Amino acid sequence: MTLLNRSTLAAVCALGLAATTASAANWTEGMKAGKPEIKSVSQLAFGPEGILFVADSKSAAVFALDTGDAKAGSAGALKVEGINQKIAALLGTSADQIAITDMAVNPVSRNAYIAVNRGRSADATPVLIRVDKSGKLETVSLDNVKHAKAQLPDAPVDGVVGEGNRKSNPRSESITDIAFLEDRVLIAGLSNEEFASTLRAIPFPFKTVANGTSVEIYHGAHGKFETRSPIRTFIPFKVGKEQQLLAAYTCTPLVQFPLKDLTPGAKIKGKTIAELGNRNRPLDMIVYQKDGKDYLLMANSSRGIMKIDTTQIEGAGSITAKVADKEGVTYQTIDSWTGVDQLDRLDDKTALVVRRNGEGATAPLNLESLPLP
Repeated sequence: MTLLNRSTLAAVCALGLAATTASAANWTEGMKAGKPEIKSVSQLAFGPEGILFVADSKSAAVFALDTGDAKAGSAGALKVEGINQKIAALLGTSADQIAITDMAVNPVSRNAYIAVNRGRSADATPVLIRVDKSGKLETVSLDNVKHAKAQLPDAPVDGVVGEGNRKSNPRSESITDIAFLEDRVLIAGLSNEEFASTLRAIPFPFKTVANGTSVEIYHGAHGKFETRSPIRTFIPFKVGKEQQLLAAYTCTPLVQFPLKDLTPGAKIKGKTIAELGNRNRPLDMIVYQKDGKDYLLMANSSRGIMKIDTTQIEGAGSITAKVADKEGVTYQTIDSWTGVDQLDRLDDKTALVVRRNGEGATAPLNLESLPLP
């Protein structure tokens, strides 16, 4: 999430979701100039003044980069057809040898930043691509950038574990989504604890990093409590007078967690407010305002774009028994938004998406702006 990934600091402030921002803080305090040792790039999120947070799951670390991209800009219609093919050409390779892992819009300049892995092996090279409002692509140089690093102290082992089709490297999911809120970087992923699913709220500028908060949920489609499945995407959202995280899991519970409960080493239980349909994986989410109401928009792997009226959330019940398919908070499917893999707000009325235009590893992906539904 996506921050705020899935949305941005500006988006949250615009919606009145952030109580205050540490406007007097020196956001670059402690940063050093040089080349950050980023080994992989998965999720992106913007903070204040053009600071970009980059999740590096392989290193189990989050980097804060001072992009210098802090000149205010306005949004406009944008469409770059075959963005994957154009990025591949820029990097001197083919489209089947790159993977786009995330996209975030700088809420100040409105430039888009795309996280790319060049190569398909474990040794793929991480690259950041910037797309300006005219659709021009360029590689973001990391040779001499002011940066800081937050190392996660309780990351899972870096190696393949498990048997059969359950084999996986848990380190690759040490960070599954990030967001910036007020003066903290919020991180979801796995830890090395018995309750592996973890949320963290790390103060920024970075200093010391404590262990995360273990989280438990009731998964209605599975009919049981779960502690090891990571959150796939989340967004901070104020429910009533309390700041919460709305988090989506594979297959597809929507769960809320009070932000005040994210204390180091604690174990907390989320409130499952919806089952959005099984055999599905949430990809990205944003919040926005239209006609005086707040909406949640979520991209999914097999059930399209879901639009949720957030007025349902405050009074939503808690799902505590097995669910056949869907229950709880309801949604509207936006049928015209097909093939969306990446999603962020471009401004108050427009989203920026990366969407598939065909099937297969070499099928073109388009970067395009769409009016918020």
